[in-house]
Amino acid sequence: MKLSLRATTLVAGIFAAICFGVAIAGFTSLGGISDGTELADAKGYAWFWTFLGSIATAFGGLAWWMARRVRDDDDA
Repeated sequence: MKLSLRATTLVAGIFAAICFGVAIAGFTSLGGISDGTELADAKGYAWFWTFLGSIATAFGGLAWWMARRVRDDDDA
């Protein structure tokens, strides 16, 4: 399956927004956890989703930069 650079940027943006939303929900729910093991697991879960969102943002930015470079080269 081939995606255009614009589609890659769009999908990466949507996926990053979902990942950051899950991470924020995870971080905001930490206050109600009293067990130390569950708290550590919840923090790891939230940080994992933050990591996924960061990776999606990086790849979306790279795809956007590549699309812009290709468009600039076509104009020359």
